[in-house]
Amino acid sequence: MESVIKLEKIVKNYKVGTQIVRALRSVSLNINRGEYVAIMGASGSGKSTMMNVIGCLDTPTSGFYELNKQDVSHLSDDELAEIRNKEIGFVFQTFNLLPRNTALENVMLPLVYAGVKKQQRIEKAEKILTEVGLADRIEHKPNELSGGQRQRVAVARALINNPSILLADEPTGNLDSKISEEIMQLFAEIHRKGNTLVVVTHEESIAMHAHRIIRLKDGEIEADYVNPNPVY
Repeated sequence: MESVIKLEKIVKNYKVGTQIVRALRSVSLNINRGEYVAIMGASGSGKSTMMNVIGCLDTPTSGFYELNKQDVSHLSDDELAEIRNKEIGFVFQTFNLLPRNTALENVMLPLVYAGVKKQQRIEKAEKILTEVGLADRIEHKPNELSGGQRQRVAVARALINNPSILLADEPTGNLDSKISEEIMQLFAEIHRKGNTLVVVTHEESIAMHAHRIIRLKDGEIEADYVNPNPVY
């Protein structure tokens, strides 16, 4: 199997006042291309820090991180931003959509940064919005969409650059159980198409959709196992 995420002895410390907080303690982890992984843990377990490192939002204090065969352990902020735009699709709990822009404009945004021509941007964004079930909502602004529809726009935006990984942070945290299930079914479809998914969650019901579950406790991996009965 081809490794897309490779962490070796990742340490992340934060200074809070005079205290040193050891958020990650020598974490080693491999995620292969096409895997569907849930990262779980209570508040303070280190899961948010791990997501920030995996997502190139932060660099480790020490250790080695290889994303899609590139060492990203010690890159500058500008270099990390470039990697994020090219390699990682983010889906957040709060959707992070631009309120004055239409669904189409929100989805096209990463392609603007990537320098893609306008007509190509429109065609790609229309295609992916159709794939996530929003063909009839393309010209709607976020306040004209339901929570589930907003999250579908966020998923479409995350996928527009064909990233190496789709990284979702509590993606159903603001949604009711019925809409949450719809979003998780959408993730299942995305995974079936060969995408690599990493979902960070504290909810057992959401983690059970993944094929592999990693549990963190006190900055260390407490368990890492194949889910025998994924909800798929």
